[in-house]
Amino acid sequence: MPRARFLLGIPVAVIVLGWSFVGAEFNFTKLADGAVNMADFLGRLFPPDFSDFGTIVALLVETLQMAIVGTVLGAVLSLLVAFAAASNIAPKWVYYPARWIMNIIRSVPDLVFALMFVSAVGLGPFAGILAMTLGSLGSIGKIFAEAMESVDRGPLVAMQAVGASKRQVIQYGVLPQAAPLLVSYTLLLFEGNVRGATILGLVGAGGIGLELTTAMRMYDYGHLSAIIICIIVLVTAIDQGSALIRRRIT
Repeated sequence: MPRARFLLGIPVAVIVLGWSFVGAEFNFTKLADGAVNMADFLGRLFPPDFSDFGTIVALLVETLQMAIVGTVLGAVLSLLVAFAAASNIAPKWVYYPARWIMNIIRSVPDLVFALMFVSAVGLGPFAGILAMTLGSLGSIGKIFAEAMESVDRGPLVAMQAVGASKRQVIQYGVLPQAAPLLVSYTLLLFEGNVRGATILGLVGAGGIGLELTTAMRMYDYGHLSAIIICIIVLVTAIDQGSALIRRRIT
């Protein structure tokens, strides 16, 4: 039966994929025709111009600071919301509203949140931090909740059988089992926030994004190339560091 379902699903998947290609106007010919323009653009990026290296570093540090604060606030709030969105912890009347709220937040792009907070608190990194924090509730909050739902129920049932309270079940039964996944997902959130902070800067929410946009608009390709190289170095270093930490805890 599982094999039959798998074989039946293959043509359905092919049909859906073909329908998506047509609807999205995906065209290999157009991509090949535009390869010359892409090569011309990449050629203009060299050589990179590091004459404003100090400015780039300062903005990257600001981007990193935004990601750190946004990750800590987002992870703490997401953990609180996850308790309400985990079906093995929360009652139904709390579980469903919490899930709906996270779905609504997850459906709104972070740039929209950034624009909202820029209009509320003005330009700068504070608006970006708020956008990252709120955006985290929809994405990482759901993952936290699913990590809690995936724990072994045996210890939880045993604790309840001997009269443990709800708080004790969560503190000594759920969290210790889910902790490695929660830490791993938090590191992934941090990596995403570093990359996301570069995008939020496009709307004035702090970080390196505004400098990146300015370089593009001014056709300052050497400066643009230097910014991109520095971003790649930062993101790569963070990815490698967080991957090392995840290997240690899992």
